[in-house]
Amino acid sequence: MAERLAAYRALLRTQARSQAAYRTSFVVDLVGNVGATVFDVVTVLVLFGVTRELGGFTLREALVIVGISSFAFATADLLVGNIERLPRYVRTGLFDAVLVRPLGALPQLLLMDLPLRKVSRAFFGLAVLVVAVTSAGIDWTPGRLALVVVAPVAAVVFFGAVFVTTATVSFYWIDSGELANSVTYGGRDFTSYPITVYGGWFRALFAYGMGFAFVSYHPALALLGRADPLGLPGWVGWVSPGVALVAAGVATAAWRVGVRHYRSTGS
Repeated sequence: MAERLAAYRALLRTQARSQAAYRTSFVVDLVGNVGATVFDVVTVLVLFGVTRELGGFTLREALVIVGISSFAFATADLLVGNIERLPRYVRTGLFDAVLVRPLGALPQLLLMDLPLRKVSRAFFGLAVLVVAVTSAGIDWTPGRLALVVVAPVAAVVFFGAVFVTTATVSFYWIDSGELANSVTYGGRDFTSYPITVYGGWFRALFAYGMGFAFVSYHPALALLGRADPLGLPGWVGWVSPGVALVAAGVATAAWRVGVRHYRSTGS
């Protein structure tokens, strides 16, 4: 176990050194990568420029939702988003080389090209979350103090599980990249707004069928002390860690089954 951890640390150090070797380029990448998360927040601000409420939520309340979502997705993308390269690894046979090494396949894939330049997104998302929860007039209790820490972490785990689960489709369908992106990045966009702005089967599918309602919407309701406009009981806002664990379990099972299903390219 100690030897494996040492090998993983060596991979991480190698990636850090190689990406930071050209400091000016690395700093430019850091600054440039903030743009995607900034755009998510700016979009919400623009919408509130033409309306006082969005789906029954004020700007300060909506910022709590987008803050959790932005931080969680940016952090999961930093830590796990590299798994999106799996279709290329499978197509080119690089995954064969990963499997023959005496290390876990998934940790290797995540560390092989860890995008450290995306750390700026995570920090910006955290800043948005901190500003949102401190300006939303939340009635702080011990439970809410715990939730404001646990809920974003659970959301990171949930998004990470989504990244892994959708990537495993490439073991069966090599050109599944666009399908995976529609779920991962579509989920990011979905969780940036109150789910009350969506309707019908679309809300049912993404919010509860796939669990995205538990990323930011329900935890935000619990933090704000608001009743759910859709009528669900208040305790639903506190179950996001459980939902994240279920998602992680599904991702683990999907990965193991996918690896067993994988057949070498022979190259």
